Amino acid sequence: MAQKKIIAFINAENEVPANVGNLALKYSCEGADGLFIYNYTGDEQSREEFLLSARNIEKQIDIPFFIGIYVNRFEDAKKALYTGASKLVIRKALLPEEDEIKEITARFGKDKLAIEIDMKADFHNAKQLDKYYDMGIGTVVLKHIDTTEAFREAVLGTKLHVLIRDGLIRNDLAELLSYESTEAVITNYFEDKDIYKAKRAVKKQGIDVPLFESLIDFSEFKLSGNGLVPVVVQDYRTSEVLMMAYMNEESYNKTIETGRMTYFSRSRQELWIKGETSGHYQYVKSLMLDCDNDTILARVHQVGAACHTGSYSCFFKKLAEKDYIETNPLKILEEDYNIIVDRKNHPKEGSYTNYLFDKGIDKILKKCGEEASEIIIAAKNEGSEELKYEIADFLYHMMVLMAECGLDWEDITRELANRR
Repeated sequence: MAQKKIIAFINAENEVPANVGNLALKYSCEGADGLFIYNYTGDEQSREEFLLSARNIEKQIDIPFFIGIYVNRFEDAKKALYTGASKLVIRKALLPEEDEIKEITARFGKDKLAIEIDMKADFHNAKQLDKYYDMGIGTVVLKHIDTTEAFREAVLGTKLHVLIRDGLIRNDLAELLSYESTEAVITNYFEDKDIYKAKRAVKKQGIDVPLFESLIDFSEFKLSGNGLVPVVVQDYRTSEVLMMAYMNEESYNKTIETGRMTYFSRSRQELWIKGETSGHYQYVKSLMLDCDNDTILARVHQVGAACHTGSYSCFFKKLAEKDYIETNPLKILEEDYNIIVDRKNHPKEGSYTNYLFDKGIDKILKKCGEEASEIIIAAKNEGSEELKYEIADFLYHMMVLMAECGLDWEDITRELANRR
């Protein structure tokens, strides 16, 4: 059986986008398994502003999010899901016309679509819920629920994936998650509370939820003479080495418990939570132990700078360097893209890249089309040398197009990740 999830919801209506983004990032770092961000305001301007905010949030967080928005036509649904949202949540009271919903379900399918139903205003039994499944919607979000036998029968009997949205004032988290068909509880209860603590509590009641749990006991680590183990810390996105510190058993267990990197200071002889003073916390993404069990590799989400000097990484003093050809695909593509963006922002006389930007989108598209055709021709010929050259040519022109249209490699890689 799949693990049960705790999903945080954020009402973005009449909220400052920066505040919504900060709260979304906080939830992402502090234990939420997903987000549901909604703004059902009907006017076009508010909708576009919310979509822009959602796209910005998608770049900051690394957990899936659902988006709730007013949908009047197919184009609204497409724009909502193109923010990177894993599901579009449509309110039952705001369902679009039948022809529009048919086009939406045909294009995006059950996995991408959810319907939100207010059970207090319009109670649905399993048979009534299944009508939405037959319509092409795969998930239901039920709110304002009472944990009656009728409700239990409804959620256990429906074909839909069931998510329960609740403020957890009257209802108990463990009880809601205990329903076999409940995949997640969506709540704003944990805005200022410890989600991991709640997860540990429901886990003790036999409910399987995602938690940081050490797969190897600290007693199996090989420690130095002072009872410490060194920890090398990396940025989880870029793999850049940020710092090195030490842990004892207490700080290791605290890290596992809270999801924040906690170390042992050899000079002060006490525990210290990275960022407790500066606000530059390190949120754990993974912990690995080396082959000799004597060094930990931590991959983290770093808030602000890792180094007390203000440098992002503590490793910034160059000692020696040898020229070499960089072949890391991501670094090459990022560096080439950054050069293209720099040309766009700081034109250079005689630059072919600036020639393309000066000619505009039509010229850039024409070159992309020509290079794509060259790839097809090269692929039909024997050997791979010509094809290699043409693919590189196409990638360059594609990056010019990306820069012209305001996209970067993270936009593309995140979209690919969302399609897995």
